[in-house]
Amino acid sequence: MTAIRSFRFLLVLLAGLSALSGAAYAASKEKIERRTNEALSEFREDIGGADEVLARAKGVLVFPLIRKGGIGIGGEYGQGALRIGGETAAYYSTAAASIGLQFGGQSRRQIIVFLDQGALDKFRSSQGWEIGVDASVAVVTVGAGGAIDTTQLNQPIVAFVFDNKGLMYNLSLEGSKISRIHDDD
Repeated sequence: MTAIRSFRFLLVLLAGLSALSGAAYAASKEKIERRTNEALSEFREDIGGADEVLARAKGVLVFPLIRKGGIGIGGEYGQGALRIGGETAAYYSTAAASIGLQFGGQSRRQIIVFLDQGALDKFRSSQGWEIGVDASVAVVTVGAGGAIDTTQLNQPIVAFVFDNKGLMYNLSLEGSKISRIHDDD
């Protein structure tokens, strides 16, 4: 199979997974909430400065589990919740496909913090939001016991990536498509 065919197959597969996740959404709503709460608790407990960042946030988009895998051609998928004022405002999925130098698998937690109300409003009004196209997101990779230098957070949107498990070369959020998965909140 050529690289282009493989890439097309992967895109179709990701689209199918996204459609299925929307259909199976009602059964997974509680699971998303539980995992989101766990991810936020872990973020607060393990990462110095997390409470200050979350206090400054206009909104926090939490993806408690994103799985990524690839050998030359890769894909990733996860579901999460947007929290505003500590309450869930909506549920979202993230999906991306990539081609290039990559090998392995990875699961991670990802928290996208909207520090600017205008950036949050633009995200919420979009039908599908792509990192790197619709907005630039500063990525901070945080290891266990790490700390955030909150004085350096001067971007409207900042993403924190933590709890890496497994090996994956190529950590980038560029091209990640984020879509709302439930419209009757």
